[in-house]
Amino acid sequence: MDLNELPAWIAPVLLLTALAGCVYALLAAVLVGRFAAQASPPLAKDAPRPSVTILKPLCGLEPDLFENLETFCRQDYAGPLQVVFGVQNAADPALSVVQRLREAHPRLRIDLVVDASQHGSNRKVSNLINMSDKIAHDVVVLADSDMSVRPDYLERVVAALSQPGVSGVTCLYHGVPGDRGVCAQLAALAIDVQFVPNVILGTTFDLARPCFGSTIAMTAASLARIGGFRAFKDDLADDYAIGEALRIEGGTVAIPALTIGHACVDTELSGLWRHELRWNRTIRNVDPKGYAGSVVTHAFPLALLAALIPGAGTGALAVAALALACRIGLCLRIERAFGLAPHAYWLLPIRDILSFVNFTWSFVSGAVTWKGHDYRVVADGTLIPEHGLGRESRATSV
Repeated sequence: MDLNELPAWIAPVLLLTALAGCVYALLAAVLVGRFAAQASPPLAKDAPRPSVTILKPLCGLEPDLFENLETFCRQDYAGPLQVVFGVQNAADPALSVVQRLREAHPRLRIDLVVDASQHGSNRKVSNLINMSDKIAHDVVVLADSDMSVRPDYLERVVAALSQPGVSGVTCLYHGVPGDRGVCAQLAALAIDVQFVPNVILGTTFDLARPCFGSTIAMTAASLARIGGFRAFKDDLADDYAIGEALRIEGGTVAIPALTIGHACVDTELSGLWRHELRWNRTIRNVDPKGYAGSVVTHAFPLALLAALIPGAGTGALAVAALALACRIGLCLRIERAFGLAPHAYWLLPIRDILSFVNFTWSFVSGAVTWKGHDYRVVADGTLIPEHGLGRESRATSV
């Protein structure tokens, strides 16, 4: 394609969108600071704590699995606590991790469900359905297996859930790349400099109603009223769907002013690409208009595209430099607001270009890969397995 044949208006539109993205980044930096400074009302020191069941669906031996799960077992929480782990394969290597946790925490009630029954196309939700009979307490907290939390996590989540008008609680999360290399650092940057500020800005202006698999807390009674986990057995965005059901049930889904850790484990670009493509296509299905509008957040690559068009001049490169500076400023603000470790800032231009390409490609089809299984996603967000699902029904509770 000859760039000289492009309409003259394309470069100015790209640059105006990029400049809007710079304003967006600066506004997000201000709102991040305000969000992090919010003081959530704590539970009274002498108030009884409700009993809590934490659900942890597992699948495979993820990196740092023991360390991540143990943070949920080391909670400074005065109420009764139960942790339920679930797997769908009796040979799952995660079982050895559960045994280690039982040995390390003999006084904590840890239950294990091994059940291969498949109830729908969403395997994680099927796992949760199988685990549901083990729920013993008044409050249910669901959290993905790759999350890590501080000792006051449960206290703060339960405090948020106890506030008037709150039917559910979810949590923002930040990336934890560990020492797994450049791809893991790129994944952490995507979470910290794209996901976190986008959510805070979206919720501030009531443009988004999120709920994340990092944490979904609700009462057991609320879970029963929304139909249990079975109501979400075919949803790709099961976390979002649960949040919407809790709002319809009567109340808001609160987001306390904290972030929890998300292990970034991708060591190859192909795995990072697939994960982010699944996330992008999930968001596209949940909020197609908002997702399309998020093109404004890709200021740096948009300015670079404009610079490639003949006649754009050096102004396009200046806008690209401004966009990159705004991104670095936003990154620094997020790190300071939430007490995060510094990122490798030289990766930001690479991160932004990769994000823009993935964002663009997410419109091409609805195919996703999840835990090694291929799916198509139809317009309402339902998962359609490409090769069908088995329906075994062997169950074991330990």
